[in-house]
Amino acid sequence: MTEGLIEKKGPDRLSIDDYFMEIAYVVAKRSTCLRKQVGAVVVRDKRILSTGYNGAPIDLEHCLDIGCIREEKNIRSGERHELCRGVHAEQNAIIQAALHGVSIEGASIYTTHQPCILCAKMLINSRIKRVVFGKSYPDKASLEFFEMANISVLKNGE
Repeated sequence: MTEGLIEKKGPDRLSIDDYFMEIAYVVAKRSTCLRKQVGAVVVRDKRILSTGYNGAPIDLEHCLDIGCIREEKNIRSGERHELCRGVHAEQNAIIQAALHGVSIEGASIYTTHQPCILCAKMLINSRIKRVVFGKSYPDKASLEFFEMANISVLKNGE
């Protein structure tokens, strides 16, 4: 067999959840947010349907270029979501799917950070069935909403 073409087997091979979480972290590298780089990947049947990262709406200046409103106003993470130029990664993943006519009903979303309450409501209405996230976020209401909507939630690595 040719070197480099050998498929990993055993404990070094990534699980499906770890695989898609790593992709979400790569997607996050496109973020234009100065505070938190977030990436999201929507998956169904082990296939990527859509991706998104957080940043300013299309054709608007990026926070990387003009600064962060939230930093200027000293707004803590998890509060006053409306005072932000950025569209969240989960929102952008939903929008991209919609723009390209891709249904995400019944899919899973892998996101580098726990979704906020605004994104949770959008994911619930998008009929996402599973949320896998990396880092916790100071917004416990989103987890309560997911539970009420019978959406499976997993913190990756637990």
